Amino acid sequence: MAGRKVLIVYAHQEPKSLNGSLKTVAVEELSKQGCTVTVSDLYAMQFEPRATRNDIVDCLHNSDEFNYGLETWEAYKRGGLSDDLIEEQKKVQEADLLIFQFPLYWFSMPAIMKGWMDRVLVQGFAHEFPNCYDSGLLKNKLALFSFTTGGSKEMYAKGGINGDIRYLLWPMQHGIMHFCGVKVLEPHICFAPEYVSEEKRKEMLLAWAQRLKTLWKEEPINCSPEWYFK
Repeated sequence: MAGRKVLIVYAHQEPKSLNGSLKTVAVEELSKQGCTVTVSDLYAMQFEPRATRNDIVDCLHNSDEFNYGLETWEAYKRGGLSDDLIEEQKKVQEADLLIFQFPLYWFSMPAIMKGWMDRVLVQGFAHEFPNCYDSGLLKNKLALFSFTTGGSKEMYAKGGINGDIRYLLWPMQHGIMHFCGVKVLEPHICFAPEYVSEEKRKEMLLAWAQRLKTLWKEEPINCSPEWYFK
């Protein structure tokens, strides 16, 4: 949709990987639609994943006992966060859609992306109790988790050895995105790309491109425990 803005938060070390190709397909297809697409390539940016005192550039609210959540909340209110956080928050604020592109690591996102969540989505910017979940501060945005797995689709089925893939999405989609008010689209999952043929990997890229063509017509998932654990 022309005029829409998209932020892709991308976490993979290798541009030639399937994740790299999925990111490129998204940039190309969404740009063709007239969207403005911004990419935060976390490894290329050497993004700092650690939440530390360095995230506050001026005086601490309480210099006797450091509390990261409280200090970043206070710093956000007075414009005292570090430049890298302000830059990422600006990208988030401007975006209509957030796409997170990554390989699944230990049933979760890579540490560098989790660090992005920890540092960027601070209280006051993304949430501020009681303004969370449906009243979260990012409530007019959409998010989509696009990722690859090491295990097969059968391994991530409800009766599979890894359990239903939806169980793993609960902390990411519900505990982070929905908590901040973001509506979540159905995830896009490429199962075990390292163990399939080159032809099959091309089909994965084509399927992603096809989905992106009608993405703006999709309805968000039902953000409730039932979607994940039914």
